Amino acid sequence: MKYSCVELNDLPDEILLIIFKKLDNLEVLYSFQGVNERLNKIMHDPIFTSRLSFPRLSFSKYIKKFSSDIILNRFCSQILPTIRTKIKWLDLESESMRNILDAADYPNLYALGLYNVEEETAKCLFTDERLVSSIFKNQITTLIISIDPDKNERSTMNNICNHVFTVFINLTHLTFYDAAHQNNPRLSFDVPFPTFSSSSLLVLKIKVQTFDVCLYILDGRFEQLHTLDIELANILSPSEIENQRKIPNLKYFVLCCMSRTWYYDELILPLIYRMSNLEELGLFFTTFVDEAFIDGNNLKQNILNQMSQLKHFTFDIRSVMFIKNQMNLPSKEDIQETFIDLQYTKIISCVDYFRDYPQGLCHIYSYPFLMRRFEDITNNFAGGLYPYVRVVSLYDEHLFEHEFFIRISQSFPCMEKLIINNRYGQNQKESYKLMNDKSNLSIAKYYNLIDLHIDRAHDDYIDEFLCNTKTYFQNNILLDIDYKVLQRVTHDFTRDDTRINCTKVYELSLSEKVKDSKSVQDYFPFAIID
Repeated sequence: MKYSCVELNDLPDEILLIIFKKLDNLEVLYSFQGVNERLNKIMHDPIFTSRLSFPRLSFSKYIKKFSSDIILNRFCSQILPTIRTKIKWLDLESESMRNILDAADYPNLYALGLYNVEEETAKCLFTDERLVSSIFKNQITTLIISIDPDKNERSTMNNICNHVFTVFINLTHLTFYDAAHQNNPRLSFDVPFPTFSSSSLLVLKIKVQTFDVCLYILDGRFEQLHTLDIELANILSPSEIENQRKIPNLKYFVLCCMSRTWYYDELILPLIYRMSNLEELGLFFTTFVDEAFIDGNNLKQNILNQMSQLKHFTFDIRSVMFIKNQMNLPSKEDIQETFIDLQYTKIISCVDYFRDYPQGLCHIYSYPFLMRRFEDITNNFAGGLYPYVRVVSLYDEHLFEHEFFIRISQSFPCMEKLIINNRYGQNQKESYKLMNDKSNLSIAKYYNLIDLHIDRAHDDYIDEFLCNTKTYFQNNILLDIDYKVLQRVTHDFTRDDTRINCTKVYELSLSEKVKDSKSVQDYFPFAIID
């Protein structure tokens, strides 16, 4: 450390700032706070002290950066008290949030992120008289709450919500969601719906279970609300809720549904029509339709022509139609033509027809694509760059060749989870083998993938991903796969050219009980097998 500090001290402040900005704020503070006065002065710059984020969300779980009690104790006893007046935002996880909040007074703290929260922890925190009187009631205007997915029950949701709106009386921005962001949202409430309300809340982002909750949120209990971003697990026919009041204050509305629905005309459109002053709208869902796909004409007639104040409209809409008549089925070009006079944004459309399930799927979306999920991609995928997408699923009744996977890996550089559903084998396997022998085969490279599901796929796709001459994994992965297929593709766990990628598997989820566990474990030496 002595020599490194001498070298750092030889650098001007501007260069040190550039270096430290590339590091995590907490790592910078822990490593350099207290070394000397000059570094202390730099460490106290708002760049490093205004927001401190103790938890970091990985794809499947929260990883505590500072699991060591020694490190946490140093923050609480030495670092936080010296920078307490500079801290404006704290992100905390359940186990250490109490220690950090008790470590000092934070007179300028206005934002709080509480992650992986359990009901009992929240109850203790929100009933602490010192915290409630000194910070929560008077200072906090922005709050993020993430529920522990393993402890998520209806009583948890009700109680935490009631505490939030009782304690944080100056709250203007609230984000409320399940920590398991890769799963369907599971936040739901008892009936009758709780009576909590807020006269200060302006922005609400929340993931919930049903459409009923959305209607309750918009029943007037948040009279100043101008922004609602809501993700639903499903849109079903709601209970009898007498709520047809206009919502004139709402300026920004995003609705996302994770499951397919039948209620685009009956529920989604009537809800939007109540928002007479809406300026920005985002719709992301899949709906069944009877006679016609949702296209540009539908959106113009049912949304754009009805919303006079609308300035910005983003969407990702899939419409599914059961095929009863093979005549006059629209093509991709037919659908794209309906958007020809929508010049304010780029629209991409895709149309597929499937034989196994006699149905058509029309996918229309605005580009750039802002969602974290992109589902049911077929060979008709239009390409492009999708940096926000983390979860991708592939499905087709036509085979996927190797070049298709190269396109997918390039279009979704930040993809963390990939699901493949295709029972049709590849045609060009022999040419791949020949190209591979001549070292001319391009490799599909996945730099962020950590979760791969190929349990409903032809053997060729298992070969595609396990052969290191076809696929490269930057990270260790969780692999969900059928045991018998895996046994065939790996030649009963003896094949050499699938061995390298199998060493990248840290968790192996098999469809049935392993018969020869030693062979499997030897072939997957670093994997937990379940």
